[in-house]
Amino acid sequence: MSQTSTPSAPDPARPPLYVDFDGHRTMLKWHRGRRRADDPAFTASRIIEGMRLGASIEVDLVIHADRGFAILHDRVVDHATTGSGAISALPAAYLRGLSLRDNHGKALDEPVLLLEDLTELFSTVDIAPSSILQLDFKEDDAALDPRAVHTFARSVEPLASHYILSCGDAAAVARLTSAAPGIRVGYDPCHHGAADAAIRSGDFEGFVARALAASPNAEMVYLENRLILAADRRGVDLVDAFHRHDRLVDGYTVTRVGPRSVPDIRRLLELRIDQITTDDPEGLAALDLDAAADAGGSRLVRWVRRTGRRGSSDV
Repeated sequence: MSQTSTPSAPDPARPPLYVDFDGHRTMLKWHRGRRRADDPAFTASRIIEGMRLGASIEVDLVIHADRGFAILHDRVVDHATTGSGAISALPAAYLRGLSLRDNHGKALDEPVLLLEDLTELFSTVDIAPSSILQLDFKEDDAALDPRAVHTFARSVEPLASHYILSCGDAAAVARLTSAAPGIRVGYDPCHHGAADAAIRSGDFEGFVARALAASPNAEMVYLENRLILAADRRGVDLVDAFHRHDRLVDGYTVTRVGPRSVPDIRRLLELRIDQITTDDPEGLAALDLDAAADAGGSRLVRWVRRTGRRGSSDV
């Protein structure tokens, strides 16, 4: 790959959907429904906007007391909403009555969304053909029961081709997607210390083989950027390794965009990554990829919120 390749000039009027670099298009995924760095997470207004524009968008799913799915990241609602309590103990009616909070804790005129309400939410939306909403299940197979699986299948059926299910637990991926014909399949093989183990051991070939075996139907694999770059520094191209098995690769998560992030973002693009998860799609789309990193270093400020919970990821 030429080190002198340059991206196409950003169009300020163009929505932040992708970056074109050296003849390859990399999608920009709106992490937790954010278009801009200061956006609150999971707002209906941003999710609807993204679906109209043709964006790749990500939301998280946590099971609530009525065995449906709240679109929230944490297992409790206290920080992100006007409510309190564990989501697993809260019924749908209570959750629907809550409002989201912004990044400073202020209540918004934005409701907490449930997966089972998305069909109605999108009923008046002219969804772009290229729009894809990633449903990132934050729990694991042990949390599922027939009622939850049925709710999932019923909820995604009307727009299944616009959804991709992801999780760090391959058994949960298989269980949910097998009940929902037409939904796209994703898998995050970095959970439960797998990324750290691969970096420590250098067994990247084994990492790829285990990921492919665990979720053979996945079309997209979600990899921590620190893992991709650690492998690259040792001469191993993980993006190409998955491409050779007809898998797309999403790299997560670019949380802050600025001059210090340029070298790593540029390297991901040189590796021809298919998608980058970011909290700031607008900032990344407008980034000058020819700018030199400042004297502070070239690593991104923070790639991922790491967690030891099985099945959980920060895609």
